Amino acid sequence: MSYKNLLVHVDDSKACAARLRAAAELAVAHGAHLTGLFVIPEPSPVSFAQGYIAPELLSTIAERQHAMAEEIMASARAVVDGVGAPFDSRIERGFDVELPDFLDMHARYADLAILGQIDPDDAAGGRLRPERVALGSGRPALIIPYIGAPDGFGQRILVAWDASREAARAVNDALPLLERAKAVAVLTINPVRRQFGHGDEPGADIALHLARHGVKVEVQRIEGSETDTGNAILSHLATEGSDLLVMGCFAHSRLRELVLGGATRTILEEMTVPVLMSH
Repeated sequence: MSYKNLLVHVDDSKACAARLRAAAELAVAHGAHLTGLFVIPEPSPVSFAQGYIAPELLSTIAERQHAMAEEIMASARAVVDGVGAPFDSRIERGFDVELPDFLDMHARYADLAILGQIDPDDAAGGRLRPERVALGSGRPALIIPYIGAPDGFGQRILVAWDASREAARAVNDALPLLERAKAVAVLTINPVRRQFGHGDEPGADIALHLARHGVKVEVQRIEGSETDTGNAILSHLATEGSDLLVMGCFAHSRLRELVLGGATRTILEEMTVPVLMSH
């Protein structure tokens, strides 16, 4: 298996260049085409003020915004061309609140959406919550830390396995990466042995499935840990020297507000290596 069509979110954040390099390197490794998407943000109040602004001024503002978007895309192309990946660009326009919807729509026509972790110190990169795309697009999301991705990431992969639907989806979506990795570890944390789930040997069944795909895999377990799951995963990533995490993305809706699972929230806030999430 291999990825053939990748989508990367382009913005004006400080972390965007590192995200683009990671996406381009992945495209080259898989012989894939890379599409960059930039959404020109329109603040919601504009819709209410249009009747009080001269059409000529609105047209001038739109032209300047588009010129800015073209400059950002030109910089993005330069980064991707430096890596040698085939690239095309798309520019959309919409309110900030619509940004995840644009990413969702375009991601549905790609194998993988490559997004950036929110940098709390960079307001320019804070408009998109990457988990929204993982939850809403029907496609996996590869989230690149704002500090950047390790060179050649994907050589040592950690799979956070809890026998859930979301975890199974993430493993399947990550197969092109898992099959190319030098080492893959399946991690279970305080697993509960039950008939419909982990089975008698937690992690053994998914390890066998991966082995039949030619994946070099071992099962690792953390038993009796009182550390919360998210921090246990982060600690294990550092201990094992893993350069990519694969996990399910957990969330539910409460009063139409997205409420993330604890481990998902912790990983998104504290991640230091790329994370592939699926829902």
